[in-house]
Amino acid sequence: MAGATLSAGAALTIRAPGRVNLIGEHTDYNDGFVMPIAIDRYTEVRAVARNDGRLVLSSDGFSSADEYSLSDLHALSNRSSGGAAAAEEWARYVCAVAWALQDAGYALTGADLQIRSDVPVGAGLSSSAALEVSCAAALLRSAGHEYDLTALARLCQRAENEYVGMRCGIMDQYIACHGRAQHALLIDCRTLEHRQVPVRFPDAELRIVVCNSMVKHSHAGGEYNQRRAQCEAGVKFLSARRVGLRALRDVSVAEFAALSAGMDALVLRRCRHVVTENERTLAAAQALEQGDARRFGDLMYASHQSMRDDYEISCAELDLLVELARPIDGVLGARMTGGGFGGCTVNLVRADAVPRFESSVAEAYRAATGKQPQIFVCQPSDGVADVTGAGR
Repeated sequence: MAGATLSAGAALTIRAPGRVNLIGEHTDYNDGFVMPIAIDRYTEVRAVARNDGRLVLSSDGFSSADEYSLSDLHALSNRSSGGAAAAEEWARYVCAVAWALQDAGYALTGADLQIRSDVPVGAGLSSSAALEVSCAAALLRSAGHEYDLTALARLCQRAENEYVGMRCGIMDQYIACHGRAQHALLIDCRTLEHRQVPVRFPDAELRIVVCNSMVKHSHAGGEYNQRRAQCEAGVKFLSARRVGLRALRDVSVAEFAALSAGMDALVLRRCRHVVTENERTLAAAQALEQGDARRFGDLMYASHQSMRDDYEISCAELDLLVELARPIDGVLGARMTGGGFGGCTVNLVRADAVPRFESSVAEAYRAATGKQPQIFVCQPSDGVADVTGAGR
């Protein structure tokens, strides 16, 4: 469905949130289950419509502006030889969504996009998906197109998979589109159905607290893609032993133990994480619905151990943050969140313990690493929205 195309010079403002995944890590590209929240940190795009087919990009976080022709975007993709380096790293994500929209049949007219964000880059809070979704929505609205939220998430995922070269699942783009205030989303990454789960614990006033290790990560073309290939190798092994098995979400923990005998040891550990993490995610959703904070926290700790030992995507700094949090009175659970190799932990903390948590963790982490962690309380928030005229 199309609306009125903005006249050249007309402006609108779109914002999309970052996210924290409460549990369910590296399960999305295995057709599994995840349970993220959208957070009250956003990428905001002010779009001024153009009618000359040019894409002019500027960002508060970078001093230079970049300009591209919408007709030339294919030459900048990872699929063409050497082209990716022609675009700045952040701008490549914007070019990617413009390319994906046009490839899907959306006619774009061009736009000036001014971008600002308070989603930390490289912290595992999905700054890339917030950028993709906000820019894609802004480009569509500038050209007079309405959009379905799930279709928008799919297009942004395709942009990152095929243009940037990062074989991510759909969780980050999906929660940036479908997030709801005061709720987590339990997402079935095969069907793209979701259930809204209220984030509340009747017996205690609890907070979701994020700790940024200040160790930045970058996945494209590296360890992330390697983990995905290892999971695919595991599926190939298992599917030869059970008819109808298409992905790791198709096997239970008990079945996996029975079917995995003889599997390469490294591949087995990778797959075991995904299989057990799916089970933990479903159990965590049930605990959240029942208001069982203690059970939810225990599942967070178990998830971190699995990512550390079986999937091997943690790092010394993330492990330290979890261990520093664990003995503090009022902390119920802690785990790394996001793709791994740096970034953040997410912690379930009693409200009255938050100041003690902040001071204790910051002091001990700084003493051990020389780094000052960024610590903030997150509120589950809404997904992508037109905030023209609303301000921040």
